[in-house]
Amino acid sequence: MASPDLHTSWLSAAVESFGGSFNIRIEEGTADSVEFFEDPTSPVCNLPTNIPKPPPVTGKIQSRATVPRQLANSDCVPKDTWDRLFKEGFGADVHVIAENGSVIPAHYALLSVASPVLGNLLQQSKVRNGIRCIKIAGVPHGAVYVFIRFLYSACYDEGDVKKFVLHLLVLSHFYSVPSLKRVCINHLEQGWMTLDNVIDVLQLARDCDAPRLTLFCIRMVVGNFKSISSTEGWKVMRRANPALEQELLEFVVEADTRKQDRLKKIEEKKVYLQLHEAMEALVHICRDGCRTIGPRDKVLKASQEACSFPACKGLESLVRHFSSCKIKVPGGCVRCKRMWQIFELHSRICEEPDSCKVPLCSHFKEKMLQQTKKDEVKWKVLVSKVRAARNAVSLFSSRRSSF
Repeated sequence: MASPDLHTSWLSAAVESFGGSFNIRIEEGTADSVEFFEDPTSPVCNLPTNIPKPPPVTGKIQSRATVPRQLANSDCVPKDTWDRLFKEGFGADVHVIAENGSVIPAHYALLSVASPVLGNLLQQSKVRNGIRCIKIAGVPHGAVYVFIRFLYSACYDEGDVKKFVLHLLVLSHFYSVPSLKRVCINHLEQGWMTLDNVIDVLQLARDCDAPRLTLFCIRMVVGNFKSISSTEGWKVMRRANPALEQELLEFVVEADTRKQDRLKKIEEKKVYLQLHEAMEALVHICRDGCRTIGPRDKVLKASQEACSFPACKGLESLVRHFSSCKIKVPGGCVRCKRMWQIFELHSRICEEPDSCKVPLCSHFKEKMLQQTKKDEVKWKVLVSKVRAARNAVSLFSSRRSSF
């Protein structure tokens, strides 16, 4: 195509000056490459002064790197705008058909972004008169309406969600809308579930891949097993899904076993704590004396204030019986045997045998060297438990004093 002739005075002068300043040579064999060689002998070109000036810069030129940051910091479209678009249906190109045949207008682009699964289904649907149609069956029209509205603006009414929470949970799972699933799970955990419907919610949570809600339901079943096992939901579940019933029974048995073990450990800790208190009371009686009982070199005062050692009163009566008991044969007196065990336990815990005021402390220290390995292991376990109780009490007291 021939280019038009340009007859402009300043353009002709500029071309002549440009041609005088450079020698142009086209290399043979390279049709697309043109090399320019500057002629050092040619004078510097002087462009005419009547060239029009470029328009002034309207503002600061922004680099491409700054655009995404500004877009990220820009204000988003308000939720009420999307909600209004959904309710008015302006420019809708999708018809969502509910169970009762009612039509909810929507927009293909927005639904595809909000739910990839729904977008794929719409892409596979046929277009008739510029409208794509998709039917959401199995749930009432109100649930479908709340679901589509949530896809537009994440807006919802508390009453609607509470009414259709189970249907919305299914829709959020099937069409892959995690934000709506979180809303449904939160409503279910905040008091919606009862003893009558927890089994139904549990089965639905397992099908909809909601592990947190599943655990919440299992804990509710375990904690109220007697009441829930007599509901109609449990009976239906037992017939339809016996494997789930067996799994729940195992959870109940396991929880009951853990509860029994926990109670047993609590009782054991109480016993070890009582032994620790008895050790402290024994040292207190033998070293300082307590009201009406104590060492011979102490002046006792029966009218003194109540003792601060909780085991002192019981141990006092046991010491009095031990000092006056006439049955001294092994196994003859249960109370004397218990006192012997207290003396031996003290000797194993005592860390100052040379200055200890407790009777028979050094005697039992020597006796330990003659015991069998089996008895030695038993006593070591008992001593470690009593020391653990002592450390727990001291730690609790130190934390309590710090507050």
